[in-house]
Amino acid sequence: MERGEEGAQESYAELVAVMPVAQRILADEDGHEAALLDMLDEEMLRYTGSIILGLNDALVELTGALAGLTLALQDRTLIALTASITGIAASMSMAASEYLSTKTEESMKTPGRAALYTGIAYVFTVVALILPYLLFDNLFVCLGLALLVAILIIAAFNYYVSVAEDEPFGRRFAEMAGLSLSIAALSFGAGYLIRELFGVDV
Repeated sequence: MERGEEGAQESYAELVAVMPVAQRILADEDGHEAALLDMLDEEMLRYTGSIILGLNDALVELTGALAGLTLALQDRTLIALTASITGIAASMSMAASEYLSTKTEESMKTPGRAALYTGIAYVFTVVALILPYLLFDNLFVCLGLALLVAILIIAAFNYYVSVAEDEPFGRRFAEMAGLSLSIAALSFGAGYLIRELFGVDV
């Protein structure tokens, strides 16, 4: 709706030179746009930083951990169990860190709510990434699906933020996806080296 108002403003601005009365209509459109922007005050947007912290940390850490564990352990139940314990512990740690960090900032965010958003985003991501290991037998199918889920989560969240805050989608998405997938690739290689070096065979 706000973008529609913006388009209407541009059209009326072109008419002002020909029809001076359009100036009053243009002023009305300015008011409408300002009113719409004031309405866009969702709580989720105020805590975007906290949500990104939870999502991004979970995506980077868990995709990396799952890639490394998949090659090192080669047992989907053990991988899911290990990743779950790691994810739950990390989500509580991140929530506590966000609580303490928000307490030291001067912002409209409340520390408890910021911690809650970070923790929920982290746990949601952990569950979504581990789910393929509980549903399928082939480890590489599980890993591939986990990475696909990670990309879909990144795309969905970045689309929401790009529309709500009128920011470019492509750059934000590429940055988050590139970071998560790069860490996963490095961890996969590390898992292979550790398995070969220590002769792990579970």
